[in-house]
Amino acid sequence: MVTSKNYLKPKEFTFFSMVYQKLMNQKPYNILLFLLSILVHPFTYFIYRKKKHSNTYDQAFELRSQYYLKDGLFAQWQQSFEQQEIAKASFFQEAVSSSHIQQTANELAKKRLQQQVDHDLQHEGIQPLTYDQFFNQQLKNKYFVALTFLPAVLFYVVLILFANPFLQFIIERILQSFIVIVGVATLVFTILYLSPFDPARNLLGVEATAEQIANFNRIHGLDQPYLSQLWHSLSGLFTFDLGTSFAGKEDITHSITNKFPVTLEIAVLSLLMAIAIAIPVGIISAVRPNSYLDYTFMFIALIGLSIPSFWQGLIFILTFALKLQWFPATYNPQNWLSLIMPVIVLGTSITASIARMTRSSMLEVIHEDYIITAKAKGLNEFKVISKHAIRNAMIPIITVIGLLFGGMLGGASVTEKVFNISGIGSYIVDKQFIPDIPAILGGVVYIAITISIVNLLIDIMYAFFDPRIRSKMKKS
Repeated sequence: MVTSKNYLKPKEFTFFSMVYQKLMNQKPYNILLFLLSILVHPFTYFIYRKKKHSNTYDQAFELRSQYYLKDGLFAQWQQSFEQQEIAKASFFQEAVSSSHIQQTANELAKKRLQQQVDHDLQHEGIQPLTYDQFFNQQLKNKYFVALTFLPAVLFYVVLILFANPFLQFIIERILQSFIVIVGVATLVFTILYLSPFDPARNLLGVEATAEQIANFNRIHGLDQPYLSQLWHSLSGLFTFDLGTSFAGKEDITHSITNKFPVTLEIAVLSLLMAIAIAIPVGIISAVRPNSYLDYTFMFIALIGLSIPSFWQGLIFILTFALKLQWFPATYNPQNWLSLIMPVIVLGTSITASIARMTRSSMLEVIHEDYIITAKAKGLNEFKVISKHAIRNAMIPIITVIGLLFGGMLGGASVTEKVFNISGIGSYIVDKQFIPDIPAILGGVVYIAITISIVNLLIDIMYAFFDPRIRSKMKKS
């Protein structure tokens, strides 16, 4: 079977064929697509082999080879190669038999004949049909798609989903996040496994006997090999069965479910506060550089970066809770006022960071040529800043926001301790000194899951704010 330019024209429809060819050009998808369609390949490959034995490429190749043989060109090549072999043997003073020289020359002439015929046929648009090309052609046949849809339903689902570049982008990020979460869980477990802390000794006390420690390790599986413990921990994470903690026999999934929303609520509110304050402040500082407002805002931002959160929290408690009695000193789920001080303390440093990044990014953008051109066309300053400068300056700002949000989830433990908040940060800190491996692993991984979701949203926002990213995604 041959594939010429005319032969490769679509017959019925090319949707699946085009998506398949696009994904096959990306190496990571080769194995995935093959595995998803593995039930179809034996049938398709049988038809391919059957047609390949009687294809016109072989016939054309044979006819062209016979032409060169009859024309005497093959004999000329063979004679030329014999002379080269004789000259080579003479130069190196080697004793080579004439039969060996003839055999070598014949092999070289056959190789030259095959290369010449391949070149001629390709120049005429005649190419050998590979299996990938044959399978791709079958995807253009609606009857083939209908017959193989059920055996390869996942294969076709992937093609349908990945036909949209934005959907492909999101799916790829989700898969990357899954790999990152597994890597984080493995790393955390390995560190805890190698930790010098002994959970049995720390919980049972120094007076515990060797039999009691051995029984504790046996009950919690700590006497098993490293790989067995790792597999048990990872399988429990992704089935949401984290088991019970070493201390207190509490259900870890239930504990995390109760504690994580508190940390997430405080982090989200702190981030919203930071964005609402920092971005306008950064824009004003960039639009009026080296002004009184710029120096004032950046000085306050520097102070916000320098203040330790635990010290700020204690000052807030002494001032606004004990002296002025405006807010409760500790967190109370029933009183929303108890959230104000923790949110401000946690959001102070990230407000300063976002404000400084916004100023720096805006200063770079407002001196670009397209901003100068927009001003030259007569647009007022507000439109230039709001419609052109801000959108192009948002990429590094969004990146910093995502990193800071992840840091808040993991670093909120100090603020939670100061305000007596029973969140996931303080929960992990309390458990790490045992170390309570299942509890720590569960808390860290669910923080990693949240951070991965935030990073996915940030990547989507990149495409929303920057049209160049959307264009690149479509072209790819």
